[in-house]
Amino acid sequence: MTLVEKLGNEFVITTELGPVKGVQTDEAVDKASGYLPLDGINIHDCPMGNLRINAIMMGSVIQNKLSIESIPHFTCRDRSLLGTQADLLGAYAMGIRNVLVTTGDPPKHGAFSESSKAVYNYNTLELVRLIKKMNAGLDYNDKEYGGQTAFNIACTALPTTKDIDREISRMERKIDAGADFFQTQVVYDADKAVKFAEKAKSLNKPVIMGIMPLKSLKMASYMKDNVDGIDIPDHIIDKMKDGIDGIGICCEIIKQVYPYYDGIHIMAMGNISGTNSIIEYVNSLKTTQ
Repeated sequence: MTLVEKLGNEFVITTELGPVKGVQTDEAVDKASGYLPLDGINIHDCPMGNLRINAIMMGSVIQNKLSIESIPHFTCRDRSLLGTQADLLGAYAMGIRNVLVTTGDPPKHGAFSESSKAVYNYNTLELVRLIKKMNAGLDYNDKEYGGQTAFNIACTALPTTKDIDREISRMERKIDAGADFFQTQVVYDADKAVKFAEKAKSLNKPVIMGIMPLKSLKMASYMKDNVDGIDIPDHIIDKMKDGIDGIGICCEIIKQVYPYYDGIHIMAMGNISGTNSIIEYVNSLKTTQ
């Protein structure tokens, strides 16, 4: 079964490929081969405006060498409308079937802040509509281009937002545009995650919840105070002070949200052993619930 076929029928597990250094793809593939069985691997598209190998190309490498479905991120930041369509046709020809649509971090965050200019020829909703149109064999101008793609379109969601109704409305617009499933941003507040999932159930689209193991109390405190969109409750900080590590905290959260989501997306920054510990825990839940 493919990832999309599993969604809604069984609890899926996805993770992310750690940073690839230049063209050292073999090193990245060797490391990723250490993961326990997964349903998908995300590949970032120059995150934080930093230079990385093309996500589509790397996604194809992962699929060919590891036989794991890839979910390359596809941003609005770097491509013209023409270039976008060309890249999507190329992605499909290379066997890519899943894409996660994002706005993309502006170049100002990265090493090329002075020399690289963002394109933003379209927004995420427009990109989703374009991909859906290409799935029907039509280009941006509604002209047949020869054949058709068959992409599964993923979009992001924010469960810890202060205004859940507004976020649900945004998700509805993404679904109207053509979104097939959602991957959420990082969640540390299980109660908020459950409330969000109960609201999102009415959308009838699979939602995979994002989780990131906290490496240290220092990291947790910094993210709580400085990172927008990430909500770390005080009780999580207290657990870390009591000696519970980030992997253990993730497993506790997953246990609470497991009945409400269609899967989890593990963002462990290339930590293979930590990711595998979480995979093992989820697999144990599958056998007991």
